Amino acid sequence: MKTIFTRIFIVFVLLFTSLFFRFDFVKAQDLYFPPLIETEENNWETMSASELEWCDERIDSLYTFLEEKNTKGFIVLKDGKIVLEKYFGTFTQDSAWYWASAGKSMVATLIGIAQRSSLLDINEKTSNYLGEGWTSLTKEQEDKITIRHQMTMTTGLKEPDITGIDNCIDPSCLVYGSEPDTRWYYYNSPYRLLQHVLDSATGKPINQYFAERITRKTGITGAFLNYILFSKPKSMARFGLLILNKGKWENHPVLNDAMYFEQMTNTSQTLNPAYGYLWWLNGKDKFKIPASDIVYDGSLIPNAPNDMIAALGANDQKIYVVPSQNLVVVRVGNSAESERLNAVSSFDNELWGKISNLVCDSPILANENEEEENMSVYPNPSNQNYFLKIPNGRYDVAIRDSLGKIIFQAQVTHSFRIAASKWKKGMYLVEITPIGTKTTTYLKIVKE
Repeated sequence: MKTIFTRIFIVFVLLFTSLFFRFDFVKAQDLYFPPLIETEENNWETMSASELEWCDERIDSLYTFLEEKNTKGFIVLKDGKIVLEKYFGTFTQDSAWYWASAGKSMVATLIGIAQRSSLLDINEKTSNYLGEGWTSLTKEQEDKITIRHQMTMTTGLKEPDITGIDNCIDPSCLVYGSEPDTRWYYYNSPYRLLQHVLDSATGKPINQYFAERITRKTGITGAFLNYILFSKPKSMARFGLLILNKGKWENHPVLNDAMYFEQMTNTSQTLNPAYGYLWWLNGKDKFKIPASDIVYDGSLIPNAPNDMIAALGANDQKIYVVPSQNLVVVRVGNSAESERLNAVSSFDNELWGKISNLVCDSPILANENEEEENMSVYPNPSNQNYFLKIPNGRYDVAIRDSLGKIIFQAQVTHSFRIAASKWKKGMYLVEITPIGTKTTTYLKIVKE
């Protein structure tokens, strides 16, 4: 009897496995993959925007918006084929640009590849790869920090009080803040050390490992310089396509670990549901953003599809991947606003409002808060006072510091001056809620 049940179980497993890989195969066949090396005779195939019923005038409006927002390069893939490709100014398809923190998502992919090769285990303590004393913590405290904590921004290491040194990887900079897994904070220094973990685990510099395991299999070119990945925009699009196909290039595995891929692209901890393993996740009920301890209700990018995952970098470097629509969107350039922006910015939602309106017969989406365009803070940044401009009405206004503490709260009916000369340097958030509603507008203040 036991033998019969064993045979039935084996048949079931084989049937399930064949169905799974058959589904994956069909999915790959639905996607086009460009040649590893493009030539004039063998280049990346395109798809007409008219096939998607996208209107020329709305595409032109999108391009105008992108140019106004300091964009240098923009690419949209549908089913792997190029639908939109636009470069601005002197920037061309052959220009290299930095990924900023969008490169974190590439590092997460490389770590998955290394784990699949049994070169590391993300649940092992980091000191196994960096040696003891890589922080200024006690041995007992340090031994609690794992590679997974580094990838999920939950090491518990305290971010520096002084702006501009959050990339320091000297042990003296890495001090105790809290126990691992008790606080989510977007801190670059523990991330940067992941590249050292990779070097130690693989026995190779990260650029060599990147070339062997990514470039040769996908045509994604580029190089890490001082922890930052640089490449051409089309390499970013190739990376988005690789992730769209769950770590495979056509039917050839690159990240050959389905379980790790699912963990990487889904909620990795309970403190920030919108964060995986160095990937941002849309469509969650709450989220946190860099340089803040505030937990916000709602989706990270409301105008974007809920299943979207994203590699996001400072000054609006973007790789968006939308499995439900077989879409990849890439944007590179300078900050969309006058000041330097973190990985997540208001530009994300503005851009997806434009993309969502490309279909000819779709209604033009209004701003979720139409009055937001009439609200502003200036001068910003400043080292003295600010003026909050709002339409006449009745509002609850609160201002929070970078730790989420409310430092100002009042009900107001019109624009007013904010006295900030005694504030500490850093970032502050203004929350403006019309009384009687649940719609809140958020404005950022930078105190110099």
